Amino acid sequence: MTEVRPTAAASAALWERDEEVAAVARAVDALGADRASAGALLVFRGEAGLGKTALLGTARRLAEARGCVVHSARGGETLRSVPYNVVRQLLQPALLSLHPDEARDLLGDWYDIVGPALGIADPGERRADPRGVCDGLVEAVRRLADREPPLVLLIDDLHWADQETLRWLTACAEHLGELPVLVVTAYRSDDATGADAGRLDPVAALAHHPVTTLNLLTAEAAAGLTRAALGDGADAAFCHEVWTVTGGNPYDTVELLAKVRDSALAPVAANAAELRALNEAGRGVGLVARLEELGVDATRFAWAAAILGTGITVSRCAALLTMKAAEAAHCAGLLRDARILTAAGPDDGDGELEFDHPLIATAVYASIPDGLRRAMHGIAAQLVTDLGLGAAAASRHLLQVHPDDDAELVEQLREAAREHLAVGAPDAARQCLERALAEPPPPETHARVRYELGCATLLTSPATTVGHLREALAMPGLHGDERVDAVVRLSQALLHNDQLEEAVRTVETEAARHPDGPARLRLQAVQYMWEGIHAGESAVPGRSERLADLARTCTGRDNAERALLILRGFDAMTRGESAEEIAALCDRALVDGRLAPGLGWTDTEWGLELLMMLASAYAYTDRLDRADALFAEALRAYETAGWSGGHLALAHAYVGLGQRRRGRLREAEASLRESLRLAERVGRGLPLYWSATCNLVDTLLARGHVDQAWQIAEQYDFAPPYPSTIVLPDPRSVRGRLLLAVGRTEDGVNELEAAEKAAAARGHLNPVLVPWAVDLARALAAEDPGRAARLAADARRQAERFGTDTAVGQALRCAAALETGRRAVGLAAQAAARLAASPCRYEHAAAQVEYGIAARSAAELDRGLALARSCGADGLTARAERALTDLTSPVGDRP
Repeated sequence: MTEVRPTAAASAALWERDEEVAAVARAVDALGADRASAGALLVFRGEAGLGKTALLGTARRLAEARGCVVHSARGGETLRSVPYNVVRQLLQPALLSLHPDEARDLLGDWYDIVGPALGIADPGERRADPRGVCDGLVEAVRRLADREPPLVLLIDDLHWADQETLRWLTACAEHLGELPVLVVTAYRSDDATGADAGRLDPVAALAHHPVTTLNLLTAEAAAGLTRAALGDGADAAFCHEVWTVTGGNPYDTVELLAKVRDSALAPVAANAAELRALNEAGRGVGLVARLEELGVDATRFAWAAAILGTGITVSRCAALLTMKAAEAAHCAGLLRDARILTAAGPDDGDGELEFDHPLIATAVYASIPDGLRRAMHGIAAQLVTDLGLGAAAASRHLLQVHPDDDAELVEQLREAAREHLAVGAPDAARQCLERALAEPPPPETHARVRYELGCATLLTSPATTVGHLREALAMPGLHGDERVDAVVRLSQALLHNDQLEEAVRTVETEAARHPDGPARLRLQAVQYMWEGIHAGESAVPGRSERLADLARTCTGRDNAERALLILRGFDAMTRGESAEEIAALCDRALVDGRLAPGLGWTDTEWGLELLMMLASAYAYTDRLDRADALFAEALRAYETAGWSGGHLALAHAYVGLGQRRRGRLREAEASLRESLRLAERVGRGLPLYWSATCNLVDTLLARGHVDQAWQIAEQYDFAPPYPSTIVLPDPRSVRGRLLLAVGRTEDGVNELEAAEKAAAARGHLNPVLVPWAVDLARALAAEDPGRAARLAADARRQAERFGTDTAVGQALRCAAALETGRRAVGLAAQAAARLAASPCRYEHAAAQVEYGIAARSAAELDRGLALARSCGADGLTARAERALTDLTSPVGDRP
């Protein structure tokens, strides 16, 4: 390997970086091997001044020399509160270089989701989902890479990146194996401590090669560098003192050698003692003293540049300082000559400037007196506002202003928070609202600010949301619909924080404070909704009766009444009441067969739980066309809106439930695995996680993939304790069936008996929703035939009461399994006939196969086999094939 030998002092950071440069070169070569090459993430870290920036510069040159497209970005110490700052630097120029129509075509449906975050489109009316925006940004990289491969992304000073960029980078790194994209990033290890280090850990953990820590220069390298800068005549003692004074830090070495040249100091041993003083002039107090030597105006200009942090121009610094243009231009020239500022691009008279090194920017910013720094941030905020860049752009300055009971500043921060939420940056919104509270707000708006803060943290921290909303409700200032909204939001946060009982009490208490009317009706509906999904040990006494009485007077004239009709329908479905009446209740909650305005899947007033109840009621009453339409609408709405967190996970889970009910088992498995993948990103243990796992286990059992079902159950903790919210279908019943399938009969019977007790306590008598009885009856058939018969008879009575073909057909299948001879054949025939009228094709297939076996009919088995194959029920298919072989083979050939 050839050692990289810089020819100038400015390349000091590349001395003794042979291995690092070679690693970059290998990654670039691998990326450019062909269009199908996989990408990679390289991470370099080290103390300030060790050459990370120079290494990234080398990566750029290597990549461009090999025909790669390169985009670069850098974190900023004063810009960490600016959401998407770094990823915007990376992607915005590439998209802005396109015609707007080209950019929209490139991003497709993602344009309206990521465009606002990247600053190339205006936000929509609804809040953006942070996870959806993150996924969209990953897709944007994918499409840019497809358009202009191979693509190299360089990110410097990652330790100063904003939180949103770090989330995107982590997500992007997870997909680099399928993208022709090389990401090379670097961060300071000395500045990444505590919480900041934790922010970087997920990125470092995904590096495709071990994270490389850059080392200090050796004495030999420092000597070589000194002679490259000052001439071969520099003697050994002088060179060694350069290394001693700088500690082998490449940046400090470059700066020190520049000062030696400027001072015309001969590089001989006699002058070595002067190196320490020269070195101190370039750091900390010494740098500040050097800056002050340039004069008051130049110092103030440097301060203004440090305050701005980005977009530094002579005109903006002049405006910030109320300095004349000519004076500002003179100051900029002085700072460039002193290697404090440098041009960020071509000098067009008012081009952008940047600090020569981040260490200089840090030192200059820290040198500004605290009171003056806060005041300058206030002026900078006004400057940004006057430029028409919006409250969000000004907010990073407003966050630094000293609290001073400024009502206008509070309103600016509230507006900034709204803008941040609109682009999917709740963390940035939270910072703005927390700062607004520190101002503090006027008494008449204080509660609203705290309420808005609670809403901003709902997606990221339900526990924090609970605290904020409770405080807001305890203060004066929230009235009417606004107060009701706050109470409902608080109950949602309690639900998401697994405090369902408290969520119920919260809305119940508030409802009692209101007279009869829309507000009270809405709160009652929310109370019944949370009680309806509560999986506690027993039902609330008299709840169903009160709900029925309340719903009986509802005509569906507004959304509160429609909600009560849906809740009544769902409650009746869980209790196994008449399916016809349940469907009629649900139909009354619709407007011309569709969801009413304000009750859509992305509307936030009621939440998705209510609509999932509606669709589930249809699904379990055999109205699968209506259920499927609602599930598909949910999926489409969330994908279009870019909601790729818990909402989308639940949508896939319920689409899978609908497919499972219809007998499309392959499609159901695919939907449920996608739901589980999305749920994993949100967090284990949540109700949505249980929905995905339970339905996937149920579907795999239906397919006959018992080993896979057990693997999923083990991998995702599908076992007691069960969640506090109900899961469809009943997880105890599904786990009991799983235990029976893997041969753990005693455990399976115990689990099904536990399901029986829980269902009885809750009044959940729907034999399709909670199917413990038919499985328990089959399991007890040999050991306790009397009890098995009683269970089967009870299941049939409940099925007849419910009245769907599916429920009755399943009960008949169970009854047939407990009989022998002609009685078994007759019941099996009835089951097959009844299920032929059901939309649940798998249940029909199972009944048809069982009828063919009982009747020893090849024709009936052929029909069952065709149905089983069409469903993707591999276990049932194999059973039918064995039965056919046994039936059609000569007696002597039978196994």
